[in-house]
Amino acid sequence: MHNLVRAIGLAAVLCSPLTAYAQISSTEARPTEVAAAGKSDEAAVVDTIVVVGTNQTYAATATTQPMLDLQTPITSALDIIDDLPGVLINEGDPYGFDDWSTTISIRGFSVDLGQQQIGITIDGLPNGNSNYGGGAKVNRYIDTPNLGGAEVSQGTADIASRSHEALGGTINFYTNDPLGSERMRVQYAAGSFDAQKFYVRYDTPMFLGDTAAWISASSQDSTDFFEGSAQQRRDHIAAKLVSSLGGTRLTGYLAYDDVHEDNMNSVTPEEFADDPTWDRLTGDWTGVPTLDQMYRRAWSTLRENLFGYLRAERSLFGSLDLNGALYYHKNDGRGDWIPPYLVDVIDDNGGPESELDRDTYVRGGDALGRIQFVDPNGVALSPDPACTANYGYPYGGDGPAYHPACYPANAQPVSSYRHTNYKKERYGLTGDFSWVATVAGFDNTLRGGVWYEDSNRDEWRTWHRVLVPAVGPNFDHSEYWRQYDRTFPVVTTMYYLEDAIEFGDLSLRGGIKQFFVELERKDGFQGGATTATLDSDSDVLFSGGAVYRLPVDGLEVFAGYAENFAAMKDGVLEAGATALERIEPEQADNFDVGLRYASRRFSGSATYYNIVFDNRIVFVAEGTAGAIDYLGESSGAYLNVGGVESSGFELAGDYRLNPYVNFYAAYTNNDSTYRGTGDSTLDESLGIAVDNTVAGSVEQQYVVAAHLRKDRYFGGVSYKWVDARWLDAGNTQRLSEYALMDLYAGVAADMISSVLKGYDLRLNVLNALDESYLGGTDGGGYSAYIGAPRTVVLSLSADF
Repeated sequence: MHNLVRAIGLAAVLCSPLTAYAQISSTEARPTEVAAAGKSDEAAVVDTIVVVGTNQTYAATATTQPMLDLQTPITSALDIIDDLPGVLINEGDPYGFDDWSTTISIRGFSVDLGQQQIGITIDGLPNGNSNYGGGAKVNRYIDTPNLGGAEVSQGTADIASRSHEALGGTINFYTNDPLGSERMRVQYAAGSFDAQKFYVRYDTPMFLGDTAAWISASSQDSTDFFEGSAQQRRDHIAAKLVSSLGGTRLTGYLAYDDVHEDNMNSVTPEEFADDPTWDRLTGDWTGVPTLDQMYRRAWSTLRENLFGYLRAERSLFGSLDLNGALYYHKNDGRGDWIPPYLVDVIDDNGGPESELDRDTYVRGGDALGRIQFVDPNGVALSPDPACTANYGYPYGGDGPAYHPACYPANAQPVSSYRHTNYKKERYGLTGDFSWVATVAGFDNTLRGGVWYEDSNRDEWRTWHRVLVPAVGPNFDHSEYWRQYDRTFPVVTTMYYLEDAIEFGDLSLRGGIKQFFVELERKDGFQGGATTATLDSDSDVLFSGGAVYRLPVDGLEVFAGYAENFAAMKDGVLEAGATALERIEPEQADNFDVGLRYASRRFSGSATYYNIVFDNRIVFVAEGTAGAIDYLGESSGAYLNVGGVESSGFELAGDYRLNPYVNFYAAYTNNDSTYRGTGDSTLDESLGIAVDNTVAGSVEQQYVVAAHLRKDRYFGGVSYKWVDARWLDAGNTQRLSEYALMDLYAGVAADMISSVLKGYDLRLNVLNALDESYLGGTDGGGYSAYIGAPRTVVLSLSADF
């Protein structure tokens, strides 16, 4: 509660009672959008070619309309940034359905199953973490046809950015505005792997003076590209409103997303070499639990997300801008796996196993053992000690205890359907001001703001018996064991203050920022009692920079420095062996310096960066094995284990040859290495390979693209090459380089008749050369996800 009081007090001092939202101040201009506000979903002419921001003290790039054209209506919103310098997006399926296998990498920082080091915002508001357990990426908030674009700040991000996991920069995805004129758009897309999508959006005419809105709905589905058993489904409803009320601009947005994903599995390089078309999951039920633990339809993610905000912006006296927002987010769902045993949670003294009784319900406690087979009376059996049968699959096989040949002929297999259940609810407010004044004859801008968020994440794990394992995966919806039940309240307060002054062609800025983050763990088995608390406050974080406009028109040099911070995640509180008082939050010192140039035909940038990341937090497990630890029984602790240092340079450019054709290219050269703890003995015991290249980080990549739009015809091609990457921190296994070519072509026309206002017919071909490769790494250092093969999508949009 005292954090809420503190946030309100800071808001009153800095921002006045007005609530609204701030993007980027007028002196820290946002990269030019592809099309004018309110028209960003319309096809833009090619000569709006901007990929770099101007007058910014940090490196930032933005998507262009051709980058959106390269994507299909079914594709995840994440894919639009993959061609930007320094960015690598890998997804385990061609449409980005599977959040489990999605990874993001920027300058050696990652978002994957074990790391959240890059901030993501939606229309400038925080996404609430990107982790699998209770987090959400952009594809849960924005439907691709409603996407206006994205801005990537690769390192020293804008000081007002709302994220406490932005060690390696931030990505802001923004929705497009209402058209301001009446239109009904209907879209249908069909593609490889049984993919299809239905989408409809209605834009209102202006009403209530200068108010406009849109509402959309879509439904899409597909299967996997391995054996075609996955059931991927997503339904999305969204609406946006923009209005002016008494000189105040109001923006409201609301989105609901419901998804069912069957996951993709990662494979080792050796498994990929044996068969690059199989991720070792199966599409057929065998009736043998040790084999059926790899049944794809039981590797599932189910999620519902509801997100909305109300934003207001107002200018006073011609020099003071006030803005802020209120937002709300609710996340609800679960992750499924199918362990090849029942957990023995009741000692039945040799009698029939209680876990087979649908009325059995145990809360908490320890596992007494595992039950693989029972006799017809439900009594647990032990394998014949002389039997050595072993399937050798998966993970080398589970041994005789899981093989039916080691039991009597009348033995019956048993297994579980395990749910890890997630629920998250958060609300927050932001408030900002920007005051422009003349000081000693120079333009001066003072800006500041606050961010407050109250979040509660629930996580509980339930075990359900599979009804007849010999027949199919149907399970008893009544759980026989609730393994744990926890709630993690997190309260975040952030403030920032920055001053910028312009001395003719020289702009200077400096600012401070600080986070106050309070975490708790409450135990549902103890009536919600608090069992652990942790403060993850930052130091006062400094940032600053300079921009100098050179005598050559459109050319400027910039330099920026920022201390970025990542609060400790609530998962740290899950490890009972962790000495919480010994852990410090992660921090990264980012430095950028570079050149930018922008003219009517060409825009480009060249950036050098250096980042020093300290206090890296990892979970160090004891007794971990290669197979899945379904019970989560590996003991261990979260520890600070040194850090990472990244340096390199990025090049990007966009050239308009004529009004119809433009070319784009980007190149990244990155060197990310591990830094030790300072104690060589401790480094060795923790497995830290000092000076080794960071696992999964990109050392070199480039992209080249060409786009054409003339009259009603358009098309383009993009080619991206990614250098070989190290799979593990020990740098013993290397993933091969790969290259992907994407193509698109189409025809569009406006005002076909008084009824049909226009249409858009397009063909997209992703991975046109059908490259076979390993893409994103799973973060464990052993395996990676197989990249999607050639994917073809045909889509038709009609406007009425």
